[in-house]
Amino acid sequence: MPPRRALPLILACLAAATIGLLGWLAAAAWLDRSAIADLRDEARRVAAQQNRLFSSDLLPFRLLPLVLGEYTDLDEALRRGDTDARRRMDGKLKLLAERTGAPVLYLIDRTGRTVSASNADTAESFVGRDYRFRPYFIRAMQDGAAEYYAVGNVSGRPGLFLTRRIGAADDPAGVIVVKVEFDKLVRIWRGDPGQTFIIDGRGIILLATDPAERFRITRPLTAAARAAIAGASQFGAAPLTPTRYSWRGDGTARAPDGARLIVGTATMPVPGWRLVHVVPVAGALHDAANLARLIGLVAALLAGIVAGLLLWRMTRAADAARERTALESAVAARTAELRDEIAERARIDRRFREAREELAQANRLASLGSITAGLAHEINQPVATIRTLSENARAHLDAGRLDRVAANLDSAVALTARIGAITQEMRGFARRGTGTIGPVALDAVIAGSRLLIGDRVRAAGVALDWPPPGQPSVIAGRVRLEQVLVNLLQNAVDAVAGRADAQVALTVDAAGPTIALTVADNGPGIDPAIADQIFDPFVTGRRDGLGLGLGIVRDIVTAFDGMVAVVPSPLGGAAFRVTVALAKEAPQ
Repeated sequence: MPPRRALPLILACLAAATIGLLGWLAAAAWLDRSAIADLRDEARRVAAQQNRLFSSDLLPFRLLPLVLGEYTDLDEALRRGDTDARRRMDGKLKLLAERTGAPVLYLIDRTGRTVSASNADTAESFVGRDYRFRPYFIRAMQDGAAEYYAVGNVSGRPGLFLTRRIGAADDPAGVIVVKVEFDKLVRIWRGDPGQTFIIDGRGIILLATDPAERFRITRPLTAAARAAIAGASQFGAAPLTPTRYSWRGDGTARAPDGARLIVGTATMPVPGWRLVHVVPVAGALHDAANLARLIGLVAALLAGIVAGLLLWRMTRAADAARERTALESAVAARTAELRDEIAERARIDRRFREAREELAQANRLASLGSITAGLAHEINQPVATIRTLSENARAHLDAGRLDRVAANLDSAVALTARIGAITQEMRGFARRGTGTIGPVALDAVIAGSRLLIGDRVRAAGVALDWPPPGQPSVIAGRVRLEQVLVNLLQNAVDAVAGRADAQVALTVDAAGPTIALTVADNGPGIDPAIADQIFDPFVTGRRDGLGLGLGIVRDIVTAFDGMVAVVPSPLGGAAFRVTVALAKEAPQ
């Protein structure tokens, strides 16, 4: 090749190589940041998903002490020391443990000695053992309930002990204990990429998908903390040595082998606990580096094509024709390759969106566990009312009062339709989210609520003032707005139960484009200590309450773009005001 033609070719190659290098460096920097951001989102998403699974597994066991507290023969087994009663209670606890999957259930009397247990007939029987040194027993006797994670001093297996006091604070009979173990849940978590740790408020790793990390500490413990742990035998003979992982404050960590990790965290339903999920960085960065090299190569190729075009203009006409033909062939081949790459990327993007929608649907289905806990009593009440109506209809039928039989049957049919509407609402949530919102006749909602809780109000001897007919329509969902009113009215009836002058009122006030529904009572009012958290889950002023109802009310009203708040009661007790939008058109 003549020297005068070699120099432009060399310059063109150098320019293409330079552009390719710059493109590779820029793509590498951008793709590295993008890979880290994607990993951070993945770690947070997995942590949140695992936390939801933990919460759904724990919720049924939290209800067990409440259920056991209703057993009428608990007092006989705890206070009287009746051996036969305690052995009968052994059988009941064993049956309940088998049906719920609880590892062990047991009763401790007021002195701290176990009198009955679901494992009474096994070699690991807790009967007769002294647990008065255990913090979960001490706190339950003092505060009424406690949750405490520890290693069993008989079984040697760690678990969360859920306790509830039996009897009044000034005269307790003892404590009921439910132990929950999470080994099965940890095995499920091992199927997710990365490692998962549950860390308590003191920095102790309670659970880990990396078995060597259990009962290690992420920060030093004080001498007092170690003494308290040893005195309660909380972690058995575990030495509580430092973790092999290096936790950093920038959302990253280092594995025992020095590999860099991205950290995602989630606050857990147990006070002080947090879930930490870590994923390795190396694989994502390796993929990003490969893609950056491909981008640099493409940039260099495109730059070479442009340089070739410039070089073609500098050559003779004959050479230009041949080079043009070769260049067009190269461009066509590369265009086909790029078209295939674009089609493949579009297919990958479509699969990603489909997977994301499936994950969102799975999340909605997982939420049904917590929704069912709030709707169960709304279904039980119509069922109980249907039974009462059916028994009354049979009595009227025997007396020949056919008109009353027909009336009772009509009411039962209406309640059956209401149950169907509630279950349909749950199915609608599973398929499409939160259901349809539109104009709803407030008179129909009030009438349905009155039908659902009428018998309970009359049985409690409560004077309940209802608003007059002729109320406007509002923007809401009928079944869920009825659920809001029933929850608030039930709470009010419970608050005034036993009072000679028990009184509850439901009022409706129009204020411009909104409607305010206020439920007030003349009960003792809301404890100031919990007033600011009254709508939070598991916050309740009743000894036997779960603290779920008002949280459900707030969630439903928020879905209507409304508000619910505590307001001064005109009757002197507590009052809750629900504000929703006024409908501009009649309901269909």
